Amino acid sequence: MSLRRRLALIDWAEEHDAAVIEDDYDSEFRLGGRPIEPLQGLDPHGRVIYVGTFSKTMLATLRLGFVVVPGALRHAVQAAKFVSDWHTAIPTQRALAAFIGEGWFARHLRRMRPIYRERHLRIAEILARDFANELRAVPAAAGLHVCAVATEMTVEDVERAIGRAADAGVAMHALATMAAAPPGRPGLLLGYGAIATEHIDEGMRRLRAAFG
Repeated sequence: MSLRRRLALIDWAEEHDAAVIEDDYDSEFRLGGRPIEPLQGLDPHGRVIYVGTFSKTMLATLRLGFVVVPGALRHAVQAAKFVSDWHTAIPTQRALAAFIGEGWFARHLRRMRPIYRERHLRIAEILARDFANELRAVPAAAGLHVCAVATEMTVEDVERAIGRAADAGVAMHALATMAAAPPGRPGLLLGYGAIATEHIDEGMRRLRAAFG
């Protein structure tokens, strides 16, 4: 969202006595430029509840996230956490807090941004070169995946290609499975967060073979 629209949303929330939940899970990994200022940082009224997770920036197995709430909601959120979950590991939280406090988390993000950017661009380049008749990459500014929409294939065609790719050792998600209601759009979601950059070309070659 543009800055103008962000400020308008904050004003709307204030006018209607509403809260805005800002789920910010991938802004740390933008493909160009600096990360966008969170809506929560622009909010002078205490209307934005900012939530995030370390599943993308660190490890999904950490099972840790965070929430930044307006002061008026702090005690209510603490109470909700207390009655819903006593089991978040204290040692893991303290280790992560030290990792952040000592600057290692910021260093990790700076190191990974160009790596993820390279992977994204490489997949997009191969899609444009080798899949021009089947897939069109959707422009993206951030994240750890490339979304590609099928230009002629049906949802069933894509699912069959995904099955053949899986048999060849290449896993991905069908875009149609992300739809709020069936049938969804035919296409692919290609994640690259856990794929070594040097393996991308071979993986895309196998995917090309799966498309025939």
